[in-house]
Formats: sequence, C-alpha cells, structure tokens
Amino acid sequence: MNTTPSTAKRVWLTILLGTISATGPLSIDLYLPALPEMSAFLNAPASLIQMSLSSCLLGLALGQIIAGPLSDKYGRKIPLIIGFSIFGITSLLISFSTSAYMLIGLRFVQGLAGASGQVLSRAIARDMFSGPLLTKFYAMLSAVNGIFPVISPVIGGFLVKYTGWKGIFTLLAIIGLVVVIAIFVGLPETLPEDARITSSAMSTITDTFKLLTDRGFLRLIILAGLIYGALFSYISASSFVFQTEFHMSVQKFSLLYALNGVGIALGSALPGRLSQKYSILSQTWFAFTGTGILSLILLASSFMWHNLFLVIGLVFFIVIFIGMLLTTITSIIMNSNSSNAGGTSALMGVFQNAVSSLMSPIVGLMGTHTYTPMAAAIVFCCATGLSLLKRVRYNH
Repeated sequence: MNTTPSTAKRVWLTILLGTISATGPLSIDLYLPALPEMSAFLNAPASLIQMSLSSCLLGLALGQIIAGPLSDKYGRKIPLIIGFSIFGITSLLISFSTSAYMLIGLRFVQGLAGASGQVLSRAIARDMFSGPLLTKFYAMLSAVNGIFPVISPVIGGFLVKYTGWKGIFTLLAIIGLVVVIAIFVGLPETLPEDARITSSAMSTITDTFKLLTDRGFLRLIILAGLIYGALFSYISASSFVFQTEFHMSVQKFSLLYALNGVGIALGSALPGRLSQKYSILSQTWFAFTGTGILSLILLASSFMWHNLFLVIGLVFFIVIFIGMLLTTITSIIMNSNSSNAGGTSALMGVFQNAVSSLMSPIVGLMGTHTYTPMAAAIVFCCATGLSLLKRVRYNH
C-alpha cells in the first residue's frame, strides 16, 4: 500500500494501533495489583495464581504465530476483529472464574486472542509505510504504547480498591468491545487481495518459519529478542533492587517505575526525530553502544560505589537507549521483508517473548538482594547484540 495519509489520519492510526498493540501487555500489567485478592477469593496459593501470568504470556507468544501468517492470507482486518472479539468475551468470562484452573485456562485464551493486536499493529504499519516514514511511525507507535505500562498499575490499583479484581477484567472486556468497533469503523484494510499469500492456511504458517533459514533475518530477530531480554532483566529485578536492596517504599518505587516508563517512551520517539539526519543503522549502533557502556558502569558500581542516585540515573538512561532500540530494530526488521509482513512480525514477537521469558527467571535465580545480576544480564544482552550487529546489512 505505502500511501502517505493525512496528519489527522496518521494521528488516529497511531492512537488506534498503539492501543491495539498494547492490549496484550495491558492484560498483564493491569491485574498485577489484584493478585493477592484473587488468591484469597479463589482460595488458591499465590504460586498457582501467578501461573495465570505465565499462561497469558504463552498465549501471547503462540497467538502471534497464528495471527501473523493468517493475516498475510486473509488480510489484517478480519483477524483483528475475530481476535479482539474473543479477547473481550474471554475477559468477561474471567471475571466469573470460580477456580484458579479456570482462570489459568481463560488467561491462556485471552493471551492467544490479544496477540493479534501486537503482531498486526506492526504489519499494518509496514503495509502503509517503508523506509524513514516507517521508522517515524513506529517511533510514534512505541511512544503511545509506552504510556500503558506506566498507567496500568495505577488504574489496576484503583479498580482493585473500588471494584475488586473482577472490575479489572470487566474493563478489559469493555476495551475489547470498543477496539472491535473502532477497527470495524475506523481502520481500512491495508493488505489488498492481490498482495495476499494464496497458499493454504497451514502452509502460510509453516512457510513463515522458512524465513528463519535466512541468516541475516535470523540475526535481526535474535537482536530484537536480546533487546527485550535487557528490558525484562530490568523489569523483573527492579522491584527487588529498589525495594529490598535500597529500601524504597512501594509508593516511591511506583513513581520511579513510572519515570522509567516515560524514559522508554521518550527513547522510542527519538529515532523518528533523528531519522532525517542519521541512518537507522547508525542510531542502532549508537543506542546499543550507549546501553553497553552504561550497563558496564552499573555493573562496576555494584562492586564499588553502591549509590542509589547513581543507580537511578544509570537505569533511566539505559531504558531511554532501550526505547530507541525497540523502535530502530523493529523498523529494520519490518523493512527487511515486504511480502509477508504478518509472518515477519510474528517471528519477531515470538523471539522477543522467548528471550524475555528466559532472562527474567535467570536474573531472579542469580539473586534478588543485589543489582549485580540485573546489570550483568543487560551487559550480556548488549555484548551479544553488538557482536550480531556487526553482520547486519541495511539499505534503507
């Protein structure tokens, strides 16, 4: 398609696609404050209730492999409408859960359906833009998307206080319904029939995995995974680092977490601003190098200085650089393949989920009473990423 929509239409698309892409993460961040209440209500141990988080993440990963390739065959709009209809219905059913096992099963389906938003928001943008324009749009999309992790715990805490845990999933059901209406009314089909893949649905999915035989593409999606690995090394360890090691109150940590969320959003927006002066590959090198240097200083400080304000400052600039990388690598990957953007987006999402799900428990196993594991994990992701980046070729 690769048209140039008006400014008003671009703003609308940014808001709509930003909301669509954030619905999966929103279904995770929003209910975190409700876990203790859900454990008591369903008369289940916390470990069993926490499995509902893992089942949702698993659904988000598998759902992308289904929705992405199928959208290359049937278009973007129909899979989105089906996905968010199921997401809304499942969210409502979760509020009627009577056991932890029912919750875990429904959360898997919820993640499976919500994955359509994550994978297809990137594919729709690729249908409409390419080159620097695509980078600018992904920058705006990432900035909008970055707002949700900041406000979700606040909204979730408010709902738990005044409506109980069921209010959270009722809200998600309403969001699903509103998104379906918005897609139906305000989102054009961006993949014309003559550009769609004509093979069978199963072949479309299996053909997506053939992309992994391209070593250049494989390096790129591993890079995307490593960036998420660095991000989730911070996310999974931050509450322990600041609340346990530095004795921050919950309220102060929430403010700090929100500040770093703003940092990620700011970093995500920078590549769009810089795209006229600096190539997307040079920005990627700069952000990777900056993350590596700052994470090395952070690692060294855990042995020598151990100062709260130093850690806060280093982490803030690290997440800004990570925000930049989230935009630049997404742009490079989605520009690398124009024939099956849905499958490309799906594989990127799977690798991001896979690496982040591995790094989180590894950081936890290395210890929760010091920030050394967090810093070491970020250094590892950066060092590995830089070694891969040397072999990346990008012509846009």
